[in-house]
Amino acid sequence: MIETARLVLRPARREDLEDVHAFLSDEAGSLYWTGPAHTDIAQSGAWLNDMLATPEEQRPDFLIEYQGQVIGKAGCYRLPEIGYRVRSDHWGKGFAREAMAALLPWIADNRPDVDTLLADVDPRNEASIRLLKSLGCSEPRFQARTMETHIGWCDSLYFTITREMMLALKPG
Repeated sequence: MIETARLVLRPARREDLEDVHAFLSDEAGSLYWTGPAHTDIAQSGAWLNDMLATPEEQRPDFLIEYQGQVIGKAGCYRLPEIGYRVRSDHWGKGFAREAMAALLPWIADNRPDVDTLLADVDPRNEASIRLLKSLGCSEPRFQARTMETHIGWCDSLYFTITREMMLALKPG
């Protein structure tokens, strides 16, 4: 568990299903995600079960809790790829940045085997690009037509996050 001024980042639990469904069924939040918004809770249940089934050593992956409610996720579903997602009614409040600024040093401290992380961002996702740059991530590498999703073929910007960048975010 990781605590910040406003958030708790914690492992998922089966009883999180309704909150998980709330952010996975969020249309706006799904625009640049790998798949469309979930239309029924069974889809979110399968996603949550997959998250719970992934061995701990493969996934420093957390749900983001604000005022007792899960509002998103941040972490590595599969190392070394890192990502985050916050329900759209919580956008613009700095939650994703706060979560990532706490998570990255935690990964550096708790995963000595991880020297570099990779964030894959759709070039149209301006908010995510600003967030990663604010964390000190490298200039991205562009690649065209990397993934076909519910919105068609998408390009990618690949941001590299080194151990030094992660450690630079540690308070004090």
